Amino acid sequence: MKLFSLLYYILSGVLYFVALPFLIYLSFKQKYKESIPSRFFLFKNQSFKTHNTIWFHVCSLGETRALKPLLEMIDEKVVITTITQTGQALAKSYDAEVRYLPYEIFLPFWVKKQKVLVVLEAEFWYLLFAVAKARGTRIILLNARISDKSVKKYLQLTWFYKKLLDRVEIVYAQSEVDKNRFLALGAKNIEVVGNIKLAGNITKTKSYVKPEGELIVAGSTHEGEEESIIKAFVEYRKSADAKLVVVPRHPERFDGVYKLLTTYAENNSLSLSRFTEDEHLVSDIVLCDKMGELKNIYAISDIAILGGAFKNDVGGHNPLEPAYFGCKIITGKHFFHQKELFKYVYHVQYVESDYIHKALRDAKTLPPSMVEEKIDLEPIIDKILEN
Repeated sequence: MKLFSLLYYILSGVLYFVALPFLIYLSFKQKYKESIPSRFFLFKNQSFKTHNTIWFHVCSLGETRALKPLLEMIDEKVVITTITQTGQALAKSYDAEVRYLPYEIFLPFWVKKQKVLVVLEAEFWYLLFAVAKARGTRIILLNARISDKSVKKYLQLTWFYKKLLDRVEIVYAQSEVDKNRFLALGAKNIEVVGNIKLAGNITKTKSYVKPEGELIVAGSTHEGEEESIIKAFVEYRKSADAKLVVVPRHPERFDGVYKLLTTYAENNSLSLSRFTEDEHLVSDIVLCDKMGELKNIYAISDIAILGGAFKNDVGGHNPLEPAYFGCKIITGKHFFHQKELFKYVYHVQYVESDYIHKALRDAKTLPPSMVEEKIDLEPIIDKILEN
């Protein structure tokens, strides 16, 4: 191990032992009860049985979903690592060997040689790159991006990211802006291909009957966003025949969001139910407490209030699904992680949370959102399969 890698490894080990009590505490929380024991204690997370094949590494649900069209074009065994539990759950539905990516101090003992490691978006783990390269694995960055919010921090550590990117064979960037940022960090072989999420085949998995009146779905919402949305909906209901379906991004928040919705429903004489008990959407407000249903609800909705962008700490969520189903999209102004995708989606209202009510009223006179772009995956697949 080279001197810098050794020093980095030692520092990572020190941080691990300092954080140990906090990691143990977090491992009892629903959101992390599977991922933290697997990543930081290797619980049920042994090395891949398969080696010398194609390894995809992704972070969470969105990137895992983006893998699907790629996997459909690859006719050989693949392995996948994820960071989050939602990403892991979806990855297990693919024909692949799936693991959590261990914390960096375990990687020298855990990583086996694969033909190629394809890392999506911004999963830049120094020892992952160093160990994989040392094992003789090619490394490709796909859908690579550096957000407006984080670019300054990256540039302050240019010397570090140059060491990391020196091990990368090619960077497939989402945009020219991202390409220039990677060039500034020392990356050499960069191609702009757009966002691979544009290649995904968006289909519903189940058909529901649209209820009478207007249907509004609040999709992929985060803490603090539901209250702004429900306030706007209550006001909007005074002049419109509408129902609201709220779909929190994280399932561990279902009960907390339901409690919040209960307060507003009772105070405003609105009926409330859970989707698992009310798939026909009879109630005025419905909490979707079932994973994997958001696309199916978009398919029957008139308006989509897309969460993750009304506060500045998430970065927005994928607008392609509601646009594909012709929803009129309302979202916040803090969509820095999804900026490239929003370039291809037309007729979106970008508002602060205090103006959601006005956006709902304005939606009546606006056309549905739409997507006008596709991406060719063939050259990327050829590069991945290259010997």
